[in-house]
Amino acid sequence: MELEQKLDKVRNCLRDKKVVVAFSGGADSTLLAKLAYKSASEAVAVTVDNGVQPKNFIEKARKIAGEIGIPHEVLTENFLKDELFRSNSKQRCYICRNRMYTLLEKYAKENGFQSIADGTNISDLLEDRPGIMVNYEKNVLTPLIYAGITADEVRQILKDLNLDYSQSTTCYATRIPTGTELTTKKINRIEYAEFLIQNITGLEVVRVREDDGEACIEISDVDKLLNISILNHINSELNAVGFRKILLDVTAYGASSKELVLYKPCRDEADKIMFETELPYLIDIQETCNELENLGKVKCSTKMGVAMVELDECNITIFKKGKIVARRVNDKDTAQQLMMKLLPLIRRVI
Repeated sequence: MELEQKLDKVRNCLRDKKVVVAFSGGADSTLLAKLAYKSASEAVAVTVDNGVQPKNFIEKARKIAGEIGIPHEVLTENFLKDELFRSNSKQRCYICRNRMYTLLEKYAKENGFQSIADGTNISDLLEDRPGIMVNYEKNVLTPLIYAGITADEVRQILKDLNLDYSQSTTCYATRIPTGTELTTKKINRIEYAEFLIQNITGLEVVRVREDDGEACIEISDVDKLLNISILNHINSELNAVGFRKILLDVTAYGASSKELVLYKPCRDEADKIMFETELPYLIDIQETCNELENLGKVKCSTKMGVAMVELDECNITIFKKGKIVARRVNDKDTAQQLMMKLLPLIRRVI
C-alpha cells in the first residue's frame, strides 16, 4: 500500500470526530496531531507532565503544537508521589500509561471530546511495551496502526511534510532497571548527566542509564566522546552528583530497526515459503484467539500455548512465547500485509 493511501486511512479514521490527541511532540504524536488538526471535526493536543520528563519536554511539545496550529493543553501530575509507580515494577509502563490516559479520559469527558487518539504505530507492536494494553482497555484510537504505518514511514512522512518533532520524549524512569525504586535523587542526576552530555556532543538524543550507582552512556555517535579530556570531564562531573562508575556503550544508540517479518527458507515444497516474527513478550493465547475470531476460523489450544488461523489462504501459527510463523506465503510483501492485520489483534500477558 502506498504511503498516501495509508494517510487517507488515518484521515478517514479521524474524520468527523472530536479528538483528544495524546501528545508528546515525538514523531508519532506530531504526525497524528497534524492529521487530526486537518481531518477531525475538532482536535486538541494534550500533553501529560508526569514529573519524570526532561525539563524542556513541555516547552518543546508546546512549540511543535504551535507550528502545527493545533490547540495545546498540559495536564500536570507528579507520578513519583504514587507508591505503585515509584516501586518501578516490570509493569511500570502499563501503570504510567494507565494513569496518563485516565487523566486524558477525564479531560475529554469534561470538555466534550468523544475520543482519545495516540500515535502508536505498527512497529511499536514488535517491541516490549506493556503500556499498549491500556489502549485496548480504554478503547483509544490508534490510527497509525489501523493504517499499517511503520516507524520508518512516520519519519519519512514528517520529512516530506517538513514537520519538526522532538527526538527525545521518553521519561527518565525508563533509564532505571525495573525492581529498583524510582527516587527524585536518581531522576535529577540522570537529568543532569544527559543535559551535560547533550551540551558536550550537540546531540539531542542521549541516554544515561543508572544501575546501582553506575551510569551507562548511550549516544548515536560515540566518536563525539572519544577524547581523554572530555571523558575525564564527564567522569568528574558525574562522580560529583553520585555516580560511582561511568560506562560508555559503544553500540550506536537507535542504530537499528526491527523488520515486521523475516524470511525463513523452508525445505518442503516451493509453495511453502515461510516467514516469521519473534515478539519480545509472552502472548495471552486465549485473549488473542478471541480477537482473531474477527478474521476467520481459529484453532486455539491454551494447554499447548498455540493459536492457528487461516488468513488470505495462508496459515498463521502464533506461539505463547512470542513467535508468529506464516506459511504458504508468496513473498515478503504479502507476509508484511498479513502481519499488519495480525499484530493489532495480539494480546500480551500482563
